[in-house]
Amino acid sequence: MAEKSSKKEKIYCANCANCVLIKERTGINNQYVLRIRCQEKKWKKKLGEEKLYKYFTVARRTMETCEKYDAMGELKSFLKDLRKSLPIKDEIYKEDVSTIN
Repeated sequence: MAEKSSKKEKIYCANCANCVLIKERTGINNQYVLRIRCQEKKWKKKLGEEKLYKYFTVARRTMETCEKYDAMGELKSFLKDLRKSLPIKDEIYKEDVSTIN
């Protein structure tokens, strides 16, 4: 029985309701990049600052354990679909200011 509990599955952050997509301004015109963050502040840098990750890497983010993990659905099919739809590199987007009131 001890063998079974030592082989826990990884927790994929992308399948957690606390993993959210945000826009991060580049400081150039109306450009931004997409980043992901943990709403529960589980991703920290060494000095305690919140860590953000590039959007295209979200399918690789895992944790061994997380008491705040809130699964959103069936993991295998979700990750398969997610990997198909993610960009392959960091992309810069431009916000259309004419649509903002």
